[in-house]
Amino acid sequence: MSIGERIKNRRKELKLSVDEVAKKLGKNRATIYRYESDEIEDMPISVIADLAKILDVDPGFLMGWTDLKEDLTATSEYTYIPTSISAGAPIVAEAVTDYETEKITLPDSVMGKWAGHKDIFIMRVNGDSMNKVMPHGSLIAVKKVELSQLKNDDIVVYSDGGDYAVKRFYMYDDELIFRPDSEDLRFSEMRIKIDNAENVRIHGKVVLYIVELD
Repeated sequence: MSIGERIKNRRKELKLSVDEVAKKLGKNRATIYRYESDEIEDMPISVIADLAKILDVDPGFLMGWTDLKEDLTATSEYTYIPTSISAGAPIVAEAVTDYETEKITLPDSVMGKWAGHKDIFIMRVNGDSMNKVMPHGSLIAVKKVELSQLKNDDIVVYSDGGDYAVKRFYMYDDELIFRPDSEDLRFSEMRIKIDNAENVRIHGKVVLYIVELD
């Protein structure tokens, strides 16, 4: 597919008229028709970049370098729980309550395939018991899941009687195991008999984390 065809097809997807594109681009309608019919072979990069913004796509899509119509400026809003979630012993974490939730906006390019998902909420890690994979202060994206959807070694947010923590999850025989993943060997795993787990809740699986290295 040529550049002109990509421009024309995307314009029609967005239900934009030639006149609307021409006005936004600062060109006349005849020039837009020439772009779409590939009459102008050496289209300036600056024009391609401006067209990409108008058509809400990545310039690489118009050039034919990629099939992804990715808008690198796109963002989505998520529920954000401002209370840091413990990556230490669960007992030191504050309980998360509904009225503490806020909203946070993150780039779709950062969230990847989870961009825009309504069942995702965002929290911040507090502590070092998961510092092999997510250092203190990391943002985590948590997807609500059922216990049956979890696999051993998944990272989960859970609570035991109101205290919240993030750990690796395992289920063997009659036990639930919540295991740290830390450089600090002083952190230990928590084992709970399934028969005694009436206060344990799995709030979600960590599907993505954002790390600030310095």
